[in-house]
Amino acid sequence: MPSPPKNSPCAEIMNGIRWDLSGAEVEAESFRRIEAETGEIALPLPQWRVVRRLIHAAGDCSLRDQVVFAHNPVEAGLQALREGVPLYADSNMIRSGISIVKLRRFCSRYSRQDIHCHVAAPDVARHAQETGRTRALCALEKNPGVLNGGIVLIGNAPLALAGLTRMILAGEVRPRLVIAMPVGFVNVVESKQLIMATEIPHIVVRGRRGGSPLAVAALHGIMESGDATP
Repeated sequence: MPSPPKNSPCAEIMNGIRWDLSGAEVEAESFRRIEAETGEIALPLPQWRVVRRLIHAAGDCSLRDQVVFAHNPVEAGLQALREGVPLYADSNMIRSGISIVKLRRFCSRYSRQDIHCHVAAPDVARHAQETGRTRALCALEKNPGVLNGGIVLIGNAPLALAGLTRMILAGEVRPRLVIAMPVGFVNVVESKQLIMATEIPHIVVRGRRGGSPLAVAALHGIMESGDATP
């Protein structure tokens, strides 16, 4: 690999980069630094694994105290994964980011087709335009059977979370787990407060922060606590 001239401003920076680390070593060193920076943690280990993944994904240790776990979400998620339940995502970024290899540790039947995202479907876009609503809301109505008994990951649209919770409160669907991490400035806090008022197992990042990478990280963090099945 070519190097910059010794007197170049970049030379010192490049010398400080750990070029020889494998992917696994990078992750292990990242987790070591996270734990050194966050200090003593009072969370149970399964919950800490989720929070650590969120911190890693965001590069922000202040998330340590901003994650809500309610109604045994890690245990609920692991059991649902072992049963091979479908997953619903409110963004294609989530759908692309979830590891099929990791899913198959819990149920060998999993494939990318088991992760449903309808926000970009032409009929959803058309329905949204005709009704003057967001695609995130209309996407929920396309296949409610996936929501009922499935794992739902919301990492983009607050109205997707609010609409899902409205369906839960109406008795139309009952997900096994909701990972609630929409991001933004409008309807974000309110949508999170709404899901936290239910008895559905959920994991929420408080406030306006969230995003698709965090939703994926939360699910992968849950998986860390699972035992692989044959």
